[in-house]
Amino acid sequence: MTQELEQLRERALADLEQAETPEALEAWRVAYLGRSGEVTLSLRGIGQLPPEERPAAGQMANQVRLQLTEAYETRQATLETAALDESLRAEALDVRLPGRPPSLGYLHVITQVLREIYTIFGQMGFHVYRSPEVEDDVTNFQMLNIPPHHPARDMWSTFHTTDAGVLLRTHTSPGQIHAMRAYHPEPFRVILPGKCYRYEQVTTRSEHMFYQVEGLAIGQNITMADLKGVLESFVKEMFGPERKLRFRASYFPFTEPSAEVDVDCILCEGEGCQLCKHSGWLEVLGCGMVHPTVLRNGGYDPEAYTGLAFGMGPERLAMLKYGIPDIRLFYSNDLRFLRQFA
Repeated sequence: MTQELEQLRERALADLEQAETPEALEAWRVAYLGRSGEVTLSLRGIGQLPPEERPAAGQMANQVRLQLTEAYETRQATLETAALDESLRAEALDVRLPGRPPSLGYLHVITQVLREIYTIFGQMGFHVYRSPEVEDDVTNFQMLNIPPHHPARDMWSTFHTTDAGVLLRTHTSPGQIHAMRAYHPEPFRVILPGKCYRYEQVTTRSEHMFYQVEGLAIGQNITMADLKGVLESFVKEMFGPERKLRFRASYFPFTEPSAEVDVDCILCEGEGCQLCKHSGWLEVLGCGMVHPTVLRNGGYDPEAYTGLAFGMGPERLAMLKYGIPDIRLFYSNDLRFLRQFA
Protein backbone atom coordinates (compact mmCIF):
# COMPACT_ATOMS: atom_id res chain seq x y z
CA MET A 1 0.00 0.00 0.00
CA THR A 2 2.84 2.38 0.88
CA GLN A 3 4.53 1.74 -2.46
CA GLU A 4 1.27 2.35 -4.33
CA LEU A 5 0.77 5.68 -2.55
CA GLU A 6 4.31 6.73 -3.44
CA GLN A 7 3.68 5.91 -7.10
CA LEU A 8 0.38 7.85 -6.95
CA ARG A 9 2.17 10.92 -5.58
CA GLU A 10 4.84 10.87 -8.27
CA ARG A 11 2.27 10.43 -11.04
CA ALA A 12 0.04 13.21 -9.65
CA LEU A 13 2.93 15.66 -9.36
CA ALA A 14 4.00 14.87 -12.92
CA ASP A 15 0.48 15.45 -14.22
CA LEU A 16 0.27 18.69 -12.22
CA GLU A 17 3.30 20.07 -14.07
CA GLN A 18 1.44 19.52 -17.34
CA ALA A 19 -1.61 21.60 -16.23
CA GLU A 20 -1.05 24.88 -18.09
CA THR A 21 -4.56 26.36 -17.90
CA PRO A 22 -7.17 26.88 -15.16
CA GLU A 23 -9.38 24.31 -16.86
CA ALA A 24 -6.62 21.68 -16.86
CA LEU A 25 -5.80 22.47 -13.24
CA GLU A 26 -9.41 21.98 -12.21
CA ALA A 27 -9.53 18.66 -14.06
CA TRP A 28 -6.40 17.56 -12.16
CA ARG A 29 -7.97 18.50 -8.82
CA VAL A 30 -11.10 16.48 -9.57
CA ALA A 31 -9.04 13.48 -10.72
CA TYR A 32 -6.84 13.32 -7.65
CA LEU A 33 -8.38 15.31 -4.77
CA GLY A 34 -12.06 15.26 -5.65
CA ARG A 35 -14.70 13.14 -3.92
CA SER A 36 -14.05 10.32 -6.37
CA GLY A 37 -10.38 11.15 -6.87
CA GLU A 38 -7.56 8.64 -6.53
CA VAL A 39 -6.27 10.03 -3.21
CA THR A 40 -9.73 10.01 -1.69
CA LEU A 41 -10.34 6.43 -2.81
CA SER A 42 -6.98 5.38 -1.35
CA LEU A 43 -7.92 6.83 2.03
CA ARG A 44 -11.19 4.94 1.96
CA GLY A 45 -9.37 1.69 1.14
CA ILE A 46 -7.21 1.79 4.27
CA GLY A 47 -10.00 0.21 6.28
CA GLN A 48 -9.66 -2.93 4.17
CA LEU A 49 -6.00 -3.47 5.12
CA PRO A 50 -4.81 -5.79 7.91
CA PRO A 51 -4.78 -3.99 11.28
CA GLU A 52 -0.99 -3.96 11.52
CA GLU A 53 -0.64 -2.13 8.16
CA ARG A 54 -3.27 0.52 8.73
CA PRO A 55 -1.27 3.06 10.82
CA ALA A 56 1.62 3.32 8.38
CA ALA A 57 -0.69 3.37 5.37
CA GLY A 58 -2.91 6.05 6.95
CA GLN A 59 0.05 8.24 7.81
CA MET A 60 1.43 7.88 4.29
CA ALA A 61 -1.95 8.63 2.67
CA ASN A 62 -2.40 11.81 4.73
CA GLN A 63 1.10 12.97 3.80
CA VAL A 64 0.36 12.38 0.10
CA ARG A 65 -2.93 14.29 0.30
CA LEU A 66 -1.28 17.20 2.14
CA GLN A 67 1.63 17.38 -0.33
CA LEU A 68 -0.68 17.25 -3.34
CA THR A 69 -2.98 19.92 -1.86
CA GLU A 70 -0.03 22.26 -1.27
CA ALA A 71 1.32 21.57 -4.76
CA TYR A 72 -2.13 22.28 -6.22
CA GLU A 73 -2.40 25.64 -4.39
CA THR A 74 1.13 26.62 -5.47
CA ARG A 75 0.35 25.73 -9.10
CA GLN A 76 -2.92 27.65 -8.93
CA ALA A 77 -1.16 30.78 -7.65
CA THR A 78 1.47 30.45 -10.39
CA LEU A 79 -1.16 30.25 -13.13
CA GLU A 80 -3.08 33.23 -11.71
CA THR A 81 0.09 35.33 -11.58
CA ALA A 82 0.94 34.39 -15.16
CA ALA A 83 -2.57 35.29 -16.32
CA LEU A 84 -2.35 38.67 -14.56
CA ASP A 85 1.04 39.40 -16.14
CA GLU A 86 -0.31 38.54 -19.57
CA SER A 87 -3.32 40.76 -19.03
CA LEU A 88 -1.14 43.67 -17.98
CA ARG A 89 1.05 43.22 -21.04
CA ALA A 90 -1.94 43.04 -23.38
CA GLU A 91 -3.77 45.96 -21.78
CA ALA A 92 -0.89 48.20 -20.93
CA LEU A 93 -1.83 51.63 -19.58
CA ASP A 94 0.46 54.55 -20.25
CA VAL A 95 -0.01 56.68 -17.13
CA ARG A 96 1.74 59.58 -18.85
CA LEU A 97 -1.19 60.13 -21.21
CA PRO A 98 -3.77 62.79 -20.26
CA GLY A 99 -6.97 61.42 -18.74
CA ARG A 100 -10.22 61.13 -20.68
CA PRO A 101 -12.76 63.57 -19.24
CA PRO A 102 -16.08 61.87 -18.42
CA SER A 103 -19.16 62.93 -20.37
CA LEU A 104 -21.48 64.88 -18.10
CA GLY A 105 -24.41 64.77 -20.53
CA TYR A 106 -26.71 67.67 -21.28
CA LEU A 107 -30.34 68.70 -20.97
CA HIS A 108 -32.91 67.42 -23.44
CA VAL A 109 -34.25 70.16 -25.70
CA ILE A 110 -37.76 69.84 -24.19
CA THR A 111 -36.31 70.19 -20.68
CA GLN A 112 -34.54 73.34 -21.85
CA VAL A 113 -37.79 74.76 -23.25
CA LEU A 114 -39.66 73.85 -20.05
CA ARG A 115 -37.09 75.63 -17.91
CA GLU A 116 -37.32 78.68 -20.14
CA ILE A 117 -41.11 78.66 -19.68
CA TYR A 118 -40.70 78.35 -15.89
CA THR A 119 -38.31 81.30 -15.86
CA ILE A 120 -40.53 83.59 -17.93
CA PHE A 121 -43.67 82.94 -15.91
CA GLY A 122 -41.68 82.99 -12.66
CA GLN A 123 -40.78 86.59 -13.44
CA MET A 124 -44.51 87.32 -13.62
CA GLY A 125 -45.24 85.81 -10.21
CA PHE A 126 -46.30 82.30 -11.29
CA HIS A 127 -44.84 79.29 -9.55
CA VAL A 128 -44.82 75.61 -10.52
CA TYR A 129 -47.56 73.37 -9.13
CA ARG A 130 -47.39 69.61 -9.84
CA SER A 131 -50.54 67.55 -10.36
CA PRO A 132 -51.13 63.80 -10.96
CA GLU A 133 -50.72 62.18 -14.37
CA VAL A 134 -53.25 59.47 -13.42
CA GLU A 135 -56.68 61.00 -12.89
CA ASP A 136 -60.28 59.99 -12.37
CA ASP A 137 -63.03 60.77 -14.86
CA VAL A 138 -64.63 63.27 -12.49
CA THR A 139 -61.54 65.49 -12.20
CA ASN A 140 -60.31 65.05 -15.77
CA PHE A 141 -63.68 65.82 -17.35
CA GLN A 142 -66.70 66.45 -15.16
CA MET A 143 -65.17 69.07 -12.86
CA LEU A 144 -64.06 70.92 -15.99
CA ASN A 145 -67.62 71.31 -17.28
CA ILE A 146 -67.42 68.19 -19.49
CA PRO A 147 -70.13 65.80 -18.21
CA PRO A 148 -70.53 62.22 -19.52
CA HIS A 149 -71.61 62.03 -23.18
CA HIS A 150 -70.74 65.71 -23.71
CA PRO A 151 -69.68 66.14 -27.37
CA ALA A 152 -66.48 67.88 -26.24
CA ARG A 153 -65.15 64.47 -25.14
CA ASP A 154 -64.74 63.63 -28.81
CA MET A 155 -61.78 66.02 -28.80
CA TRP A 156 -59.75 63.51 -26.77
CA SER A 157 -58.98 59.83 -27.35
CA THR A 158 -58.49 58.73 -23.76
CA PHE A 159 -56.33 55.96 -22.30
CA HIS A 160 -58.61 54.24 -19.78
CA THR A 161 -57.26 51.80 -17.19
CA THR A 162 -58.79 48.55 -15.99
CA ASP A 163 -60.06 50.38 -12.90
CA ALA A 164 -63.42 51.94 -13.62
CA GLY A 165 -63.22 55.71 -13.92
CA VAL A 166 -59.41 55.83 -13.72
CA LEU A 167 -57.48 57.14 -16.74
CA LEU A 168 -54.29 58.81 -17.91
CA ARG A 169 -54.97 62.50 -18.03
CA THR A 170 -55.67 63.85 -21.48
CA HIS A 171 -54.62 67.42 -20.60
CA THR A 172 -53.17 69.34 -17.67
CA SER A 173 -56.43 71.22 -17.04
CA PRO A 174 -57.56 68.89 -14.18
CA GLY A 175 -54.62 70.41 -12.32
CA GLN A 176 -56.72 73.56 -12.11
CA ILE A 177 -59.11 71.78 -9.73
CA HIS A 178 -56.24 70.47 -7.58
CA ALA A 179 -54.63 73.92 -7.41
CA MET A 180 -57.85 75.77 -6.56
CA ARG A 181 -58.68 73.35 -3.77
CA ALA A 182 -55.12 73.59 -2.44
CA TYR A 183 -55.05 77.43 -2.35
CA HIS A 184 -58.70 78.18 -1.54
CA PRO A 185 -59.70 80.80 -0.47
CA GLU A 186 -56.56 82.81 -1.36
CA PRO A 187 -55.74 84.32 -4.78
CA PHE A 188 -52.86 82.60 -6.56
CA ARG A 189 -50.90 82.25 -9.80
CA VAL A 190 -49.46 78.90 -10.91
CA ILE A 191 -48.29 76.99 -13.95
CA LEU A 192 -48.96 73.26 -14.09
CA PRO A 193 -46.44 71.40 -16.29
CA GLY A 194 -46.51 67.69 -16.98
CA LYS A 195 -47.12 64.84 -19.40
CA CYS A 196 -50.44 64.11 -21.06
CA TYR A 197 -51.61 61.02 -22.95
CA ARG A 198 -53.97 60.51 -25.86
CA TYR A 199 -54.67 57.44 -27.94
CA GLU A 200 -54.16 58.83 -31.41
CA GLN A 201 -52.11 58.27 -34.54
CA VAL A 202 -48.50 59.41 -34.27
CA THR A 203 -47.65 61.89 -37.03
CA THR A 204 -45.16 64.67 -37.66
CA ARG A 205 -47.33 66.98 -35.52
CA SER A 206 -48.85 64.68 -32.87
CA GLU A 207 -47.67 62.08 -30.36
CA HIS A 208 -49.52 59.78 -27.95
CA MET A 209 -47.44 61.23 -25.08
CA PHE A 210 -46.56 64.91 -24.89
CA TYR A 211 -45.98 67.74 -22.43
CA GLN A 212 -48.33 70.57 -21.62
CA VAL A 213 -47.95 73.63 -19.45
CA GLU A 214 -51.19 74.92 -17.97
CA GLY A 215 -51.40 78.42 -16.53
CA LEU A 216 -53.94 79.56 -13.95
CA ALA A 217 -54.46 82.77 -12.00
CA ILE A 218 -57.39 83.26 -9.61
CA GLY A 219 -58.23 86.54 -7.91
CA GLN A 220 -60.58 89.49 -7.82
CA ASN A 221 -61.06 91.75 -10.83
CA ILE A 222 -58.94 89.61 -13.20
CA THR A 223 -60.03 90.36 -16.76
CA MET A 224 -59.36 89.32 -20.33
CA ALA A 225 -56.98 92.27 -20.58
CA ASP A 226 -54.81 90.67 -17.88
CA LEU A 227 -54.79 87.42 -19.84
CA LYS A 228 -53.73 89.18 -23.03
CA GLY A 229 -50.99 91.06 -21.20
CA VAL A 230 -49.57 87.90 -19.63
CA LEU A 231 -49.51 86.01 -22.92
CA GLU A 232 -48.06 88.91 -24.90
CA SER A 233 -45.22 89.20 -22.38
CA PHE A 234 -44.59 85.46 -22.59
CA VAL A 235 -44.56 85.27 -26.40
CA LYS A 236 -42.20 88.22 -26.75
CA GLU A 237 -39.83 86.74 -24.15
CA MET A 238 -39.93 83.31 -25.80
CA PHE A 239 -39.79 84.24 -29.49
CA GLY A 240 -38.47 87.81 -29.52
CA PRO A 241 -39.81 91.33 -28.94
CA GLU A 242 -40.63 91.78 -32.62
CA ARG A 243 -43.32 89.09 -32.59
CA LYS A 244 -46.95 90.04 -33.22
CA LEU A 245 -49.92 88.29 -31.57
CA ARG A 246 -53.38 87.48 -32.82
CA PHE A 247 -56.28 86.30 -30.64
CA ARG A 248 -59.01 84.26 -32.35
CA ALA A 249 -62.29 83.37 -30.70
CA SER A 250 -62.49 79.65 -29.96
CA TYR A 251 -64.24 77.17 -27.67
CA PHE A 252 -63.09 75.25 -24.61
CA PRO A 253 -65.64 73.81 -22.16
CA PHE A 254 -63.69 75.06 -19.12
CA THR A 255 -63.19 78.69 -20.21
CA GLU A 256 -65.60 81.43 -21.28
CA PRO A 257 -64.76 83.37 -23.34
CA SER A 258 -62.07 81.29 -25.05
CA ALA A 259 -59.41 82.12 -27.62
CA GLU A 260 -56.57 80.69 -29.68
CA VAL A 261 -53.33 82.66 -29.77
CA ASP A 262 -51.24 82.96 -32.95
CA VAL A 263 -47.90 84.63 -33.60
CA ASP A 264 -46.68 85.93 -36.93
CA CYS A 265 -44.64 83.25 -38.68
CA ILE A 266 -41.06 83.15 -37.44
CA LEU A 267 -39.75 81.85 -40.76
CA CYS A 268 -41.40 84.21 -43.25
CA GLU A 269 -42.13 87.16 -40.92
CA GLY A 270 -45.83 86.96 -41.76
CA GLU A 271 -45.41 86.95 -45.54
CA GLY A 272 -46.67 83.38 -45.96
CA CYS A 273 -44.73 80.13 -46.38
CA GLN A 274 -45.09 76.36 -46.17
CA LEU A 275 -44.55 76.34 -42.40
CA CYS A 276 -47.51 78.64 -41.74
CA LYS A 277 -49.51 77.22 -44.65
CA HIS A 278 -49.20 80.61 -46.37
CA SER A 279 -51.35 82.26 -43.71
CA GLY A 280 -48.55 84.26 -42.10
CA TRP A 281 -49.58 83.03 -38.61
CA LEU A 282 -48.66 80.11 -36.34
CA GLU A 283 -50.88 78.83 -33.52
CA VAL A 284 -49.01 78.62 -30.20
CA LEU A 285 -51.58 78.13 -27.41
CA GLY A 286 -55.17 78.26 -26.21
CA CYS A 287 -56.57 80.42 -23.44
CA GLY A 288 -59.64 81.98 -21.85
CA MET A 289 -61.33 83.15 -18.67
CA VAL A 290 -62.06 80.34 -16.20
CA HIS A 291 -65.67 79.16 -16.58
CA PRO A 292 -67.89 79.98 -13.56
CA THR A 293 -68.75 76.29 -13.17
CA VAL A 294 -65.06 75.37 -12.93
CA LEU A 295 -64.47 78.14 -10.39
CA ARG A 296 -67.34 76.84 -8.31
CA ASN A 297 -66.03 73.24 -8.53
CA GLY A 298 -62.68 74.48 -7.28
CA GLY A 299 -64.27 76.15 -4.27
CA TYR A 300 -64.32 79.78 -5.44
CA ASP A 301 -67.43 81.97 -5.69
CA PRO A 302 -67.68 83.13 -9.34
CA GLU A 303 -69.55 86.22 -8.13
CA ALA A 304 -66.48 87.36 -6.21
CA TYR A 305 -63.56 85.80 -8.10
CA THR A 306 -62.49 85.49 -11.71
CA GLY A 307 -59.59 83.69 -13.27
CA LEU A 308 -57.51 83.39 -16.39
CA ALA A 309 -56.21 80.13 -17.84
CA PHE A 310 -54.02 79.10 -20.75
CA GLY A 311 -52.37 75.95 -22.06
CA MET A 312 -49.45 75.31 -24.36
CA GLY A 313 -47.36 72.42 -25.66
CA PRO A 314 -43.58 72.73 -25.11
CA GLU A 315 -42.94 70.41 -28.07
CA ARG A 316 -44.95 72.76 -30.29
CA LEU A 317 -43.06 75.77 -28.96
CA ALA A 318 -39.72 74.05 -29.53
CA MET A 319 -40.70 73.17 -33.10
CA LEU A 320 -41.53 76.81 -33.79
CA LYS A 321 -38.53 78.23 -31.93
CA TYR A 322 -35.94 75.98 -33.60
CA GLY A 323 -37.65 75.17 -36.91
CA ILE A 324 -38.03 71.44 -36.15
CA PRO A 325 -40.30 69.76 -38.74
CA ASP A 326 -41.23 66.51 -36.93
CA ILE A 327 -42.39 66.10 -33.30
CA ARG A 328 -41.24 62.45 -33.33
CA LEU A 329 -37.61 63.58 -33.33
CA PHE A 330 -37.86 64.66 -29.68
CA TYR A 331 -38.36 61.11 -28.35
CA SER A 332 -36.63 58.97 -30.99
CA ASN A 333 -33.37 58.98 -28.95
CA ASP A 334 -31.32 60.01 -31.99
CA LEU A 335 -28.19 61.59 -30.51
CA ARG A 336 -27.38 63.28 -33.81
CA PHE A 337 -30.54 65.34 -33.36
CA LEU A 338 -30.32 65.89 -29.60
CA ARG A 339 -26.67 67.00 -29.59
CA GLN A 340 -27.59 70.04 -31.69
CA PHE A 341 -29.14 71.55 -28.54
CA ALA A 342 -26.33 70.68 -26.11
